[in-house]
Amino acid sequence: MWFTIILLSFIILLMTFYMMGKYNENYWKKRGVKFHNKNKVFGVFWDFLTKDKAMFQIIGDLYKQYHDEPAVGFGGLLTPSLLVNDALNIQHIFQTDFQAFSHRGLEVNEDDRLADNILFMNGNRWKLVRQSMTPIFTSTKLKQMFYIMDKSGIDFITYLKNNPKRLKGNAFDSISTFCCAAIGAAVFGVESESVFDSPFLDVATRAFKSTFKTIIKTTIMNLSPWLSRKLKLKLFSEYEQFFIGAIKTIIRQREQESGNKHDFGDMCVVLQRNGPLKDRDTGLEIEPTDELLSGQAFFFFLAGVDPSAAAIYACLLELGRNPEHLKKVHNEIDRTFEELNDNLTYDSVMKMEHLEKVLCESLRLLPPIGFLVRQCVEDTVLPVGNIKIQKGTKVFVSVYELHHDPKYYANPEVFDPERFASETPQDSSIYMPFGKGNRLCVGMRFARLQVKTGLIHFLRHFTVKTKINGDNLCFRKDQIQVRPYNVDIEFIQRNLQ
Repeated sequence: MWFTIILLSFIILLMTFYMMGKYNENYWKKRGVKFHNKNKVFGVFWDFLTKDKAMFQIIGDLYKQYHDEPAVGFGGLLTPSLLVNDALNIQHIFQTDFQAFSHRGLEVNEDDRLADNILFMNGNRWKLVRQSMTPIFTSTKLKQMFYIMDKSGIDFITYLKNNPKRLKGNAFDSISTFCCAAIGAAVFGVESESVFDSPFLDVATRAFKSTFKTIIKTTIMNLSPWLSRKLKLKLFSEYEQFFIGAIKTIIRQREQESGNKHDFGDMCVVLQRNGPLKDRDTGLEIEPTDELLSGQAFFFFLAGVDPSAAAIYACLLELGRNPEHLKKVHNEIDRTFEELNDNLTYDSVMKMEHLEKVLCESLRLLPPIGFLVRQCVEDTVLPVGNIKIQKGTKVFVSVYELHHDPKYYANPEVFDPERFASETPQDSSIYMPFGKGNRLCVGMRFARLQVKTGLIHFLRHFTVKTKINGDNLCFRKDQIQVRPYNVDIEFIQRNLQ
């Protein structure tokens, strides 16, 4: 009896998966799009669950296999999923037809309070909250906040010199500590040495770490929002009590203080004093509660630690194996400090041309995020291939492979900062280390300033050596990040006498 029931259940399950696979295959064939026949039901998500590879590499393999196709369909349970390869189609998604692709592609549940931020928000709610956050990242505000980053850099050099064990091995952890100090000061106003051993750094490290639990959770959220809601999945539930409590304390303290620190804490107080956020066009109103502002702070904090640390790490990694460019950057930094009597300024950071080119090229070779996802919110058509995209379709773009494609960059594996001698390559539709279009990272300018300030202080006092175990970089199994694991960077103190 039980054997018969189990057998019938197994047969029904196989038939269900077969029918779902055929549905996905026929869906794209009817639209004249090639379909990736492997894993017709779960597509790249199945490979990520079962293989020891980063998700960006799995998507990259698909890009290379169908390189000459404008796009290729693949399994996504019952959600039409498409990897878009053509540069014009990519521009269409992120810029030309942004209104049709304004959704991030991941639905978070309503009670996931720390995920209620501009990274995951969609529609008018995203637009309204983003508009309220944008003023903190104007050039004027960044100039006012520069002292925070500069002090964090100076303090961290002292910290490194007092802790020489930090100079050899685990370079990414050391760099993350600086980023945590800088963003902690900018968001929370923390300005003490204890920030280098802050519990906030542990939060950032754990929040970005890929574990079996997080992989299963995000896979379900990607493939089945319905099941995610039923299971009440939350991305960051374990950090809510600590993080929301910290933000509430900071806001209450700022309400009692006089003067301005020109940071996120100040902005929270102003927003709450001004009352509800209002969208005049739609009539939408949002109350800037402590919880809502905590969600935004959590996003700024995570974005200011891990991706910024990845950018600094990439830059130091490349400089450590390209000594001619390391020397140029050292000379540029030394000259600037000598001209300014060892006082760094916002304007002097922005004027360092070779550092800027080195950073751009490093982010091309090792972007912090390996791919981007958008979900279509209204029926539209991609121009190249005349591909009809239905509302609900998820589109993927392989940032890493685009950055390494000889079609767009001659000798793409060669570190050549002169590719960015003009601003044109940065404006290209396929260069997107911080995203592209209207959903470009709102804190990109802040992140670039933080990264360059950190690099300047590091390289003023240290030179670097890159050590790679093997012939090529190997990457950690991560959901979105590009993180090599068989490489490390040694900091060697410079003699500035």
